[in-house]
Amino acid sequence: MTDSWLALEPGADPAERTRTLRRAHETFTAAGTVSRPVRAVVAESWRRSVRAGVGPDGTASVELMDGDLGAYRAEHPLARVMPLVRELMGAFAADGEHLLAVCDAHGRLLWVEGHPATRRRADGMNFVPGARWAESAVGTNAPGTAMAVGRPVQVFTAEHFIRRVQPWTCAAAPVHDPRTGRVLGAVDITGGDGLAHPHSLGFVQAVARAAESQLALLAPETPGGEGAELAALGRDEALLTADGRKVRLSRRHSEIVVLLAQHPEGLTGDELLCGLYEDETVPPVTLRAELARLRGIVGPARLASRPYRLTMPVESDVTVVERRLRAGAVTGAAAAYAGPLLPGSQAPAVVRLRRRLSDGLRAALIARRDPDLLADWAHAPWGEDDLDVWRALTAVRPTATTRSRLAALESELAGPDAR
Repeated sequence: MTDSWLALEPGADPAERTRTLRRAHETFTAAGTVSRPVRAVVAESWRRSVRAGVGPDGTASVELMDGDLGAYRAEHPLARVMPLVRELMGAFAADGEHLLAVCDAHGRLLWVEGHPATRRRADGMNFVPGARWAESAVGTNAPGTAMAVGRPVQVFTAEHFIRRVQPWTCAAAPVHDPRTGRVLGAVDITGGDGLAHPHSLGFVQAVARAAESQLALLAPETPGGEGAELAALGRDEALLTADGRKVRLSRRHSEIVVLLAQHPEGLTGDELLCGLYEDETVPPVTLRAELARLRGIVGPARLASRPYRLTMPVESDVTVVERRLRAGAVTGAAAAYAGPLLPGSQAPAVVRLRRRLSDGLRAALIARRDPDLLADWAHAPWGEDDLDVWRALTAVRPTATTRSRLAALESELAGPDAR
């Protein structure tokens, strides 16, 4: 084969290849061995599927429905490029009796559109909005595997790990945030054998690149058009962006702006003193001096007094996480959570807010029981010793690694006397 990323080489018989792949799939599920002509990318994906605990007779689970799905989609970055995706893929999907699909970074389908009859058939395998098609959930499939390997992928008929998906062929490509490089999700085209053509792989890759280009052109959205953005999660010095200018705030100014952003109605001097200082003997003049310096940084017109308040709307990463949690968009909340709020701060109000945000997200993750989300938290610096999350992760993904780490944490908690 000239290109191992293509499902069929020129001149190959699709029907014969499907029969050969089905035999190879049965051999693998029975004995764990992979025979030709299974491509390396597929063989590796099958092995990952088994390690993740996926069975060949499984099915996708629907995890977001109705209002939760709508709230999550509305705030997802890819919502801004969906008109472009529909323009580029919609007619192709409808005319060819295919489906276009867009998923998030965890493989959760956000949009599934296309030919009505094909959509009805796809409903039978839960290829529907809100269903999770990560490779770790349903095995080898184009959107899930594309994100697992970080590049466009074709999956042809019996290359799919789950049997009920094997009548289908699909091609998908990941979409990245043009500023950070972070994977936002993937675009996918799903349908019949004809999609094994090389053009379909190039097509989804071109759509993904067009979406990334469109995202790069779109200015960040801010409330009211004249607002600011505040990044305070996972960093001791917050980053304030306003008027196209980024300012790294001092630790004390970071605390002040975080608290004022949480209270757009304003705070009195006494309220700010109590929220910022553990020492009750700190005089008000100390706070007034800090506020005067902050006013010189953000501009005199943007920091008012009596009460102290920001006169510009501020969208902070803290409020994004809180808003998504309230909407039940747990995946979106986890994606926006870059770490504990101002982790080095000892300001009483910041400590309370940091704990409330972390505890709320942890509880949502544990309740959701999504192995990918739990694993992301458990392997992050702030979650590597989180016993409750490791217990939840081990319950849904009982691998040797998770069981070993959980046993080590429980042993540490029990202390030397219990050993």
